[in-house]
Amino acid sequence: MLLDDERLDYLLAEDLRIIQSPSVFSFSLDAVLLARFAYVPLKRGKIVDLCTGNGAIPLFLSARTEAAIIGVELQERLVHMAQRSVEYNGLEEQIHIIEGDVKEIPARLGIEKYDVVTCNPPYFPAHELSDKNLSEHMAIARHELHLTLDESVQAASKLLKQGGKAAFVHRSGRLIDIITAMRANRLEPKRVRLVYPKAGKEANTLLIEGIKDGKPDLKILPPLIVYGENGEYTEEVRELLYGNE
Repeated sequence: MLLDDERLDYLLAEDLRIIQSPSVFSFSLDAVLLARFAYVPLKRGKIVDLCTGNGAIPLFLSARTEAAIIGVELQERLVHMAQRSVEYNGLEEQIHIIEGDVKEIPARLGIEKYDVVTCNPPYFPAHELSDKNLSEHMAIARHELHLTLDESVQAASKLLKQGGKAAFVHRSGRLIDIITAMRANRLEPKRVRLVYPKAGKEANTLLIEGIKDGKPDLKILPPLIVYGENGEYTEEVRELLYGNE
């Protein structure tokens, strides 16, 4: 089941397992934060996770909802990793991983048919690709080589029903860009939470959720601090990662 460069890791809070590869793709804390931040219906509904990577966010979401979840990933290798993780956890009835280009997915899956879209898009412009040691898989996942921020927001909006919710995680420095893109695509920002590596430091990550054709009323949520003064995860982050220990 596992290839030579793969390992089977635990998603402790969800009591699930996931296939990862240090040389190909491993999910980051950002995926955990987005999966916890996003609104999801408890029972019915349809969810799409764009840029799903190895399927971490659909797996995380499956512990919070019984809704059907589709994960969309461009890279064939990551698609296979995600599909095998879904099968390993016996979640084939709830989670479906498909290979495809996010820009083309709305036409393929259907316009305005979904209740929730989540997306952890590439963070860095293509011209910032300076690390020559990045594998092709990681370069595509991290840099806008095949998908820009505007394109990911546009795809999310097309997929969503009126009143549906889209949630994104991104670099805090792109806050204005993502709000501009959301409003240009009928997604009204409703909740923002900034993530700080430590208290007293600048934010380095943002979580944002919008409603399709929603009314303006943005809530700025309390900050999320990742590490305490002792260099260990804060209580909130530990609970997100490990559950109630």
